[in-house]
Amino acid sequence: MSDQLAIQDCVDRYYQSLCTSDPDGVRLVFHPSARITGYLPDGLHEMTVEDFAGFVQSQQPSPAESGAESMLEILSVEVAGHTAAVRLRESYLGMVFLDTFGMLHVDGQWLIYNKLFHVEG
Repeated sequence: MSDQLAIQDCVDRYYQSLCTSDPDGVRLVFHPSARITGYLPDGLHEMTVEDFAGFVQSQQPSPAESGAESMLEILSVEVAGHTAAVRLRESYLGMVFLDTFGMLHVDGQWLIYNKLFHVEG
């Protein structure tokens, strides 16, 4: 599988884990040392992978179960060796997020090492 396809697969699995409120799915696509950082309407949020997995799990019923809008758009992917920068837009919890992922190729798989997020609108 090419790097582009493997990265797209990782991003797809990331979004699927959000839609199904699956904390194990979150843990599988993020590097254990990853940070999730960005601004929600109430200010700056900084999370570890475990914090983020717990947040995703707490969304009950899941967005998929509640019939929430589903939208994922990969805007760009730039690969440089064993690193990649990915920009994407997704709908989640009634908001549209613009994310920037820093990704690493580790032990044969692409993982999200850093997620910066911004809520549009």
